[in-house]
Amino acid sequence: MNEKPHWLTPKEQHAWRSFVGVHQKLLSRIERELQTTANLSSADYAVLVALTGTPDGRLRFQALLRAVEWSQSRASHHIARMAKRGLVTREDCPDDGRGVYVVVTPAGRQAIEAAAPHHVATVRSVVIDPLTTEELDTLAHLCQRMLHQMEQRSP
Repeated sequence: MNEKPHWLTPKEQHAWRSFVGVHQKLLSRIERELQTTANLSSADYAVLVALTGTPDGRLRFQALLRAVEWSQSRASHHIARMAKRGLVTREDCPDDGRGVYVVVTPAGRQAIEAAAPHHVATVRSVVIDPLTTEELDTLAHLCQRMLHQMEQRSP
């Protein structure tokens, strides 16, 4: 496969670099905010959001992998670190001897409840408030199109 690359035009490159810049700065700001206000990483927060988004605060390990889009190795190591900090526990699945649940603990719930107001304030100040209602609709539409495209091409 020695096809010549289809290089970006200056306009496309400008759009791409702008997108990457926003992405990097936003993630960095959110990471700092979570760390300073709640002693959580953005990875911790993603796991806690996935778990607390379920009625009983638990997900099968494989479902959690899909929710946060991590490899099994990364998730195993990260969940182990979160368990050491008392934010989650691992429980065997009673109906499947090989399956494992990841369960949010009371400390994990307390951590996300403390972090969420600061997180929302950051998202609001950096992403939501600077945009008009129409721009927000456009942003949502564009992101949904890109997500749909990625999901269609997902391995």
